[in-house]
Amino acid sequence: MKKRIAIFASGSGSNAQKLMEHFKHHPEAEIALVLTNNPDAYVLQRADNFEIPSHIFDRNEFYHTEKIIGLLKNLEIDLIVLAGFLWLIPKNLIQEYPGRIVNIHPAILPKFGGKGMYGDHVHYAVMAAKEPEGGITIHYVDENYDEGEYIYQAKYKIEKDDNLEMIKFKGQQLEHNHYPRIVESIIKKIKK
Repeated sequence: MKKRIAIFASGSGSNAQKLMEHFKHHPEAEIALVLTNNPDAYVLQRADNFEIPSHIFDRNEFYHTEKIIGLLKNLEIDLIVLAGFLWLIPKNLIQEYPGRIVNIHPAILPKFGGKGMYGDHVHYAVMAAKEPEGGITIHYVDENYDEGEYIYQAKYKIEKDDNLEMIKFKGQQLEHNHYPRIVESIIKKIKK
């Protein structure tokens, strides 16, 4: 029986797409569900393209009910992967899936992490600090933004004439190259 992964995303879902591609014909694991808090998120189209069911939820359902946990349990989800998901994960979901929720952050944590540090906000902060390197951090999720145990970090060099688009591109290349591989290594360790 394949291990089952749920992806939470809020936007375009390019990392979700790479995960869907990676696990499409995987012998041991599959993407079983895509969840989003944004009814206009392009990740829904990506899920549809791969014939993966999706679920749209609102703030009330996420923070004040057990519906999401019920859905995940009904689908026998083994691992939750955040791919550009912007809301803080509630305590009840963390307690239900201890050490089985993973996130990717577009910087080398602990720098440039925390509330409000996502997407372009992170890249602008890295540029403003004149950092010689950017990078990514894949980490477990706890009750605070970007504070969970690190699983993997990778860096890229920032040239002095790199603009926002170049920095984003370099970071996204690292994300797309490493996230599916790291998720696979985590799911292999989970006992079914």
